[in-house]
Amino acid sequence: MTRYLINLFSFYLTVILVLGTLRRLRQYRDIVHLTTGMPGRWPRVLKQIKQHWWMFFTWSTFRPAIVAILLLAVQMVCSRIIWPKAILTLQDLGVEWWMGPMVAITAIAMLGVDLYFIVRVGKIDRRETERYLDEAEHWLTSWKSPVLKVLTFGLVNPHKIVAKEVKKALEDGRGLLNRNLWWISLQALNRVLFGLTLWICWAVHPLIGQ
Repeated sequence: MTRYLINLFSFYLTVILVLGTLRRLRQYRDIVHLTTGMPGRWPRVLKQIKQHWWMFFTWSTFRPAIVAILLLAVQMVCSRIIWPKAILTLQDLGVEWWMGPMVAITAIAMLGVDLYFIVRVGKIDRRETERYLDEAEHWLTSWKSPVLKVLTFGLVNPHKIVAKEVKKALEDGRGLLNRNLWWISLQALNRVLFGLTLWICWAVHPLIGQ
């Protein structure tokens, strides 16, 4: 079975998707915890965040996930429905001199980036984030805010300061998200190149798979 590279690639795409999700379950759990807790614990901060929600709803945010799902779907359809008898073995790669090196290069690039993202998983400091949110919510609701504004003749406005910091944090988060999405796009590109290489090797030579 492991010699059948096209079928193996379909299995690989499924496994890498599952492993990547499992490795990031803690991230997803912390994000869900913070998100679901906002309406009851940080309602004023949530109101500030909603003013800038549009930052994250861009094509670049959804593109990597869409590409990954489409690639898996296309690979499954091609290997199971359109060309179910397509077979490419390691021995077949020796039919033409360029097949082996091309498959090896694209495989190394794909495996390298995928393994990097499985091993290296960022962490969200939930406690520190909650502490900052508590502090921001305090200044948005406390009687101290209008008093401080009056005493400083408007020079210090805690509400504006919090709003500015919230916007800055969201902009920093968007920048981090965009960098991560760039790397995820690189993952998808490497998988596409490897998949295309396999299918090209199978398609260009009539002796392969016979």
